[in-house]
Amino acid sequence: MSIKNNLEYIEKLKGEAAIRSGRKPEDVLLCAVTKTHGVDEINEAIDCGVTDIGENKVQEIMDKYEFVKPVKWHLIGHLQTNKVKYIIDKVDMIHSVDSLHLAKEIDKRAKAKDLTMKILVQVNSAMEESKFGVTVEETKQLIMDILEQCPNIKICGMMCIAPFEEDVDDARPFFAEVKKLYDEYSKISHPMLDFKYLSMGMSNDFEVAIEEGSNLVRVGTAIFGARDYSL
Repeated sequence: MSIKNNLEYIEKLKGEAAIRSGRKPEDVLLCAVTKTHGVDEINEAIDCGVTDIGENKVQEIMDKYEFVKPVKWHLIGHLQTNKVKYIIDKVDMIHSVDSLHLAKEIDKRAKAKDLTMKILVQVNSAMEESKFGVTVEETKQLIMDILEQCPNIKICGMMCIAPFEEDVDDARPFFAEVKKLYDEYSKISHPMLDFKYLSMGMSNDFEVAIEEGSNLVRVGTAIFGARDYSL
């Protein structure tokens, strides 16, 4: 299957899942994850209509940025504070903010560039030790601290990575818990809080994530094929 055919199939599944959840297909944004994939593949996806791409690593953004056609970049992987300065003026949104320490660095670098950085708070609803993110219980404090201490950050929602399950329905409770949090905090009125995005779901579970309320899915393998980690 070509990238074009894969994208058409993903869009079909995404749209059907959105309709099942009472929304329109266009209400769910597809972020194409380009980890380990080359510039030619990324540009082909952009030619096929992809508007947003996600990278896990700062170095890959740096290596590809000037060679990729105009597109919105998302940093979706764990971000180290010493790497923030390299991508602060390149990415449209950072999905993986899970500490005030990181938020303060993002805020400092955003202020230096005279910009406001959009972020998502990463919630580890399954409390998996192998994954980053704050616990459900820690979420409120982190949001309040960022709003109070980081004026150059706009909190635009939440992100989570559910455990990999053989039966994707087993991931539903983890998505549902974050959706409940998202709905709770989206009611708060604050100029730097604008809950637009609930980033949940990847190649193996994005349909279930959409059914549980996700409006931004991060899909890589199902578009580009298996990753080559030797690159």
